[in-house]
Amino acid sequence: MGKVSIIDLTLRDGHQSLLATRMRTRDILPIVEKFDESGISTLEVWGGATFDSAHRFLNEDPWERLRKIRKRVKNARISMLLRGQNVVGYRHYPDDIVEKFVLKTAENGLDFFRIFDALNDVRNLETAIKTAKKTSAHVQGTICYTISPVHTMEKYIEIANELAVHEVDSICVKDMAGLLSPKMAYEIVKTLKKEVGIPINVHSHYTSGMASMALLKAVEAGADMIDTCMSPLSMGTSHPPTESMVYALNELGYETGVDMEILMEIRDYMMKIREKYAGYLDPLSTIPDTGVLVYQIPGGMFSNMINQLKEQNALDKLPEVLKEVPKVREDLGYPPLVTPTSQIVGVQAVVNVLVGERYKVVTKETKDLVRGMYGKTPAKIKDEIIKKILGDEKPIDCRPADLLEPEFEKRREELAKEGIETSDENVLLYALFPQTGLKFLKGEIEEEPFPSAGKVEGKYEVEIEGKRYQVEIEPA
Repeated sequence: MGKVSIIDLTLRDGHQSLLATRMRTRDILPIVEKFDESGISTLEVWGGATFDSAHRFLNEDPWERLRKIRKRVKNARISMLLRGQNVVGYRHYPDDIVEKFVLKTAENGLDFFRIFDALNDVRNLETAIKTAKKTSAHVQGTICYTISPVHTMEKYIEIANELAVHEVDSICVKDMAGLLSPKMAYEIVKTLKKEVGIPINVHSHYTSGMASMALLKAVEAGADMIDTCMSPLSMGTSHPPTESMVYALNELGYETGVDMEILMEIRDYMMKIREKYAGYLDPLSTIPDTGVLVYQIPGGMFSNMINQLKEQNALDKLPEVLKEVPKVREDLGYPPLVTPTSQIVGVQAVVNVLVGERYKVVTKETKDLVRGMYGKTPAKIKDEIIKKILGDEKPIDCRPADLLEPEFEKRREELAKEGIETSDENVLLYALFPQTGLKFLKGEIEEEPFPSAGKVEGKYEVEIEGKRYQVEIEPA
């Protein structure tokens, strides 16, 4: 039946989806060698929100985490999620920062870059892809999957062909909101394999409850790689369980190369980790949110809107806001609802309803989106909407990063004035997160305490290659 590579996301997207990205390096390291022995082809361990969370909340150097994992992983590739020109931060950074970050990341041991842009504007991926191609790493371009009148199969082929021009090694179909149905998963993989001919990876969150079905149909259509999470950190807003997908694919005759017995050992360890981090676990994030099929609003965006309305004592306005969201999304050129565009659309919809007049009050982020500061929107924004939001100001049509001055050396000088060692890694941490990064580098961050949730007290031991490691389950 052919080979299907398993990319396990437990140590990045799994705990980002369910445990607020709070897994400590000391709890990751004892199990990475078991992951490495299992036959899983790639381990996603870095990027996304981990860089921010590690230094901001855990008092950990994210670079040190990467180096320690690389030291222990000999067989599998280790991967990260890179937000294109946003790197691992929340704004566009100039090219010199992007280039330096990618090169230092590869130097510190990463050998698989997954690179995406919230608007699918390939111009925002160019610098990261071009730089990653200079290393020996696998470079994966990404298509953010969403549903709208302009997100047609032709549109996805167009994006895939743009990525192919940049000679990416594979393409990931990234379904952030759990909207990828089994039917569409089959069709998009079949079409991309035929039209573009590059290896395809499918990534689908379990939010709507369809992800296991979508992945299976994607494999039937010829997907080369699928994304999963170990069962204790799977389902809900996370991903299909690694063990279940491997078992099903093996039984169907696909070659995954993954050892189920080793997966069971990893599962045992991860169950104890789930207990330890139970205080971070929101029960609602563990079950499917089928409302996303009706409203196409990811769970995080939905809860943000509810919180905003609660703060304004206007929860009764939720039905109006739910009707307003698709209108705002259409007005703003149908951006995929993923960070940061999901927040931009959601907040503007709430503001429109609360003010009682559409776009009478406009957030800075909405203005920047319409200005083109995030990149080119999937559909052209209508002139009357531009006029209403920007007045006489004209949007830019260049790549946003073309307007940014180089920053790296300036940040190095600033760090030197603070009396902090100006290693490239320190400068990048400070450049990406000026406030919290500086506090971390000055030693002013303390690891946050574990929130209580009736956790079990005691210690759990695991043996790996003759060495015994302890996971401490702290008292509530």
